[in-house]
Amino acid sequence: MGGFHVTVRTSAFPVSGTYSSVWISLIGSLCESPPIKVEHRLLPGSACTVVIMPEEEVGILVLVKLRLEAKPGFPDLDWHCQDVQVKQSSEDPEMEVFPCNKWIRTADGHIILHNDKVCLKKEETLEVLTNHREKDLQCKQQIIKWGTFAEGSPHCIAMTSVADLGPNLSYIRKRPVTNVHYIKGFIERRTSWRSLQELETVFLFSGSENMIAKYVQAHWQEDAFFGYQCLNGCNPLCVRQIHHLPPNFSVTSEMLKSFLPEGSSLDQEMEKGRVYLLDYEVLDQLPANTVNGKQTYLSAPLCLLHYNQDEELKPIAIQLQQVPGPQNPIFLPSDAPPDWLLAKMWVRNSDFQIHQLLSHFFRTHLLGEVCCTATLRQLPEIHPLFQLLMPHIRSTLQINIQARATLLAANGVFDKSVACGLEAIPQLFTRATQRLRYSSLCVPDDVKERGLDALPVCYYAQDALRVWDALHRFVAGWTRLYYCSDEDVQSDCELQNWIGEIFREGFLGLTHLGVPQSFQTAAEMCKFVTMVIFSCSALHSAVNFSQLDFNLCIPNTPATMSRPPSQTKGSVSEEDLLSFLPEVNSSCHVLSVLSLLSQPAIDFVPLCHYNEWYFHSGAMAKLVEDVQKELKIIAKDIADRNSQLELPYPYMSPDYIENSVTI
Repeated sequence: MGGFHVTVRTSAFPVSGTYSSVWISLIGSLCESPPIKVEHRLLPGSACTVVIMPEEEVGILVLVKLRLEAKPGFPDLDWHCQDVQVKQSSEDPEMEVFPCNKWIRTADGHIILHNDKVCLKKEETLEVLTNHREKDLQCKQQIIKWGTFAEGSPHCIAMTSVADLGPNLSYIRKRPVTNVHYIKGFIERRTSWRSLQELETVFLFSGSENMIAKYVQAHWQEDAFFGYQCLNGCNPLCVRQIHHLPPNFSVTSEMLKSFLPEGSSLDQEMEKGRVYLLDYEVLDQLPANTVNGKQTYLSAPLCLLHYNQDEELKPIAIQLQQVPGPQNPIFLPSDAPPDWLLAKMWVRNSDFQIHQLLSHFFRTHLLGEVCCTATLRQLPEIHPLFQLLMPHIRSTLQINIQARATLLAANGVFDKSVACGLEAIPQLFTRATQRLRYSSLCVPDDVKERGLDALPVCYYAQDALRVWDALHRFVAGWTRLYYCSDEDVQSDCELQNWIGEIFREGFLGLTHLGVPQSFQTAAEMCKFVTMVIFSCSALHSAVNFSQLDFNLCIPNTPATMSRPPSQTKGSVSEEDLLSFLPEVNSSCHVLSVLSLLSQPAIDFVPLCHYNEWYFHSGAMAKLVEDVQKELKIIAKDIADRNSQLELPYPYMSPDYIENSVTI
């Protein structure tokens, strides 16, 4: 009986080596060989070969077992193993590869490597491999458990420290140095802004090189720009076409006559699909935060918008609270300019809360974390869906743990400087969970339902549809590699456990949300997987990297309002508007955080670019090549369009989109 020639390869990047020794044994279909200690130095980029001569016939080689052991007197350093390669003899042209591509620690105990054949559970022909898959998941489920951040909202990973994730689920990105020099000096100033000129001065020092922010600064008071932001600002997820007025919106056709085309009426314009609504009902009666020891205020406005013949979406009526009545007037563009501008500022303040907490954190960060946690618990590493999804969702665990420990914690930016503080956030998440609909997460359904698919000025919808379609074709091609029929999807118990856990833990088993509880067809699975990848890449780009552009102009998106909503018209002057804005220190606290969040990493990975080894060969490589070509065409088309626009929309360009949520 011959021996096995086993080559252990250490990854080539710096600090991947270790002083420790590695024990290795081979697991065959008949038995497992005794462990052999590899005495070679495990230097970065090194390969060391040992001959293993089993005393008994191991049968078909199926798994490799590794264990790292610290050497006395040497530092206990982690080791990044690239793979283990096995030949039957030194001259054997056939080589079996057992990929690792991850960090191994002495504390991990035994690490078992499967060969590089990605497969579904039903394709495992040996009991030892089926048992390994099941045991591996059981071990992971003991380590990775579900926790709760806010009752009645999607569950999260039950970890409070990034250190608990270990080296393979944490990351370090190279971030550009964020220049908040001109903002930091205001952090101690707990007073109102003195004048619009003072705000202008701060902007000139901190944002004059940002061309989009300069445009916002110049146009934020204009009705046409207010409507533009609903479609293409940092929160394009709220505006929707309506054909009937909400019963609690006490606006009448007579009030709006002068803002509609001559000879038309509100009903006629709604019938033509030219009337849109912003409704912030989810904020109604939430407790507003105390900032700098002073009460702030929240409203839950309704805002009616009209799409006119000049292809402008303009606000035509605003009601600041949900319950109509004499102390809740309808504000109109014909009102005194301070009244109308203040009403729009209240809408923008409400939009800030929804954008930050729901459109951004809830729909991208939290959704990604739910899917990542379920993936680690329910799919073995050699499951094809694990390999497809993890590059898009792995980073959500670290960034969300950090967010809950800082931004969303006591003394964080929401506690100190935002109207929706720590008392309101859990209630908001609970309400948002109940109101969520699966269709709103899926771009083609969402933009159609909201009447944005045919709007030529909605660049978000146009770009999102193209990126979604490219991702959907990529996922459909991947699906065909592993699932020949709907029956294959139905019979994949690991896949069904995965979507079942997402439904229970992420969407709390709420059937009215429309989220799949199981997959009956390949098409259902394909749509869901596309939604996850889109949400954690393209959608995150749209709602995150646009933040500073639209928020640098403080009155455009005030994080708090320091006085209650007006109950009568004619009660404010232009000078009064400043007293509604957040105070200087809290304004600058918000801006300094947004400056950090809006900066892509220097080493960011663009959409559908992959560092993982398994994307670089075979049929998968062809799929990656095809989707990258398609995304490149989309990026060029967006660049060409943007070159013709006074205000470009770059956020959904594929070369702007990061492959995952890392900030």
